[in-house]
Amino acid sequence: MLLSREMGAGSLKPPRLILHNFLTSEECKELEFIHKSSSTVGYRPNVFSTTLSHLIATNSAPFLIPFVPIRERLKEKVEHFFGCEYELCVEFTGLISWCRGASIGWHSDDNRPYLKQRHFTAVCYLNSYGKDFKGGLFHFQDGEPATLVPMAGDVAIYTADSCNIHAVDEIIEGERLTLTLWFSRDSAHDEDAKLISLLSKNMPELKLPMLASSNMYWFSLDPASHQQLGFDICLARMHVLGFDICSCQAEGLFSDSTELLMEPLQLVRGNELFKQEFVNILHALQAVQFHHWKASDLPNAQSEVEPGDVVRLSKSQQEVVRSLKSQFVNDHRVVEMIFSCATCSRNQQNFDWGRFSATIVGLEDFTCKLHKELLMSLPYWRTHGIIYSVPPECS
Repeated sequence: MLLSREMGAGSLKPPRLILHNFLTSEECKELEFIHKSSSTVGYRPNVFSTTLSHLIATNSAPFLIPFVPIRERLKEKVEHFFGCEYELCVEFTGLISWCRGASIGWHSDDNRPYLKQRHFTAVCYLNSYGKDFKGGLFHFQDGEPATLVPMAGDVAIYTADSCNIHAVDEIIEGERLTLTLWFSRDSAHDEDAKLISLLSKNMPELKLPMLASSNMYWFSLDPASHQQLGFDICLARMHVLGFDICSCQAEGLFSDSTELLMEPLQLVRGNELFKQEFVNILHALQAVQFHHWKASDLPNAQSEVEPGDVVRLSKSQQEVVRSLKSQFVNDHRVVEMIFSCATCSRNQQNFDWGRFSATIVGLEDFTCKLHKELLMSLPYWRTHGIIYSVPPECS
């Protein structure tokens, strides 16, 4: 742990706190799974984001549960370090990834009139410099430490005002992923109240994911350019992991081809078609990302796929796959430049569909467990007006 407060008589160091290994490796991987299963185009060029309100809106409310204990621990650290116990609310929680070309110059986190309610910042690094991405070093303009080298599990906590002006170097390669929270003394900006209200409109049922508007998933290096010069980030994330999609829907039935991604589809790897249907591209993406996260944890004895569950693509299906790729992953070079991943396996030979089938069951179990915890917690959240970890004995 690195503290930075007092420098000497009559002067103060910029108030900041650096914590190493604050998050476990498993917490980092779980949040990475949620982000890469749910993210949309972000607020800056080459940035992708996942907000808690977005998870609720896309039928992924159970994914809020892993955030809850982390938010509590961070809030406790901020309040203790800055001496403001019981004064703060969480103003914003988001998963944010920066890809090649993303950067930001010197600024404070409250540098706009509409951001003045932000008093403290916590940035949790979910992956590591040099291993998962290049570039993206974090610099403070004044004080120590002058530079932070992002490492998975580390956290930087600092005031959001001009005492902590900072910048981030351009990302050269890979995807730099953080969990970022802002805290406020102004309860009018309490994120919890808004989230509880969204959840309370309908007691959340366990549902399959639903896409937001298609333009939230469309990435372009030049936002002013024609749509064909970009790609759909859901399909692109599957592409870098070696998967394509095949739709049984006729394109002529849809006035907008992006509607195809909201319809049932099947996964393809190489020349093999996995016949199980997914309700939409987001559902398929969750399965692929969960497999990428958890497949290595499965025991050696996996479930076998049934005869006929995996078949060779017909010529007509091959044409459908090519057509969808040309529409939604038009420039493979740009896709791989943005979402390059050293740990991705693109080997199309001898893929273990039995292991993949087992991870689909694992995803269902994972989501059901989170959903049960959400249902148990929500009445307490509504009563107390705050999102917190409800003790198991209350269930």
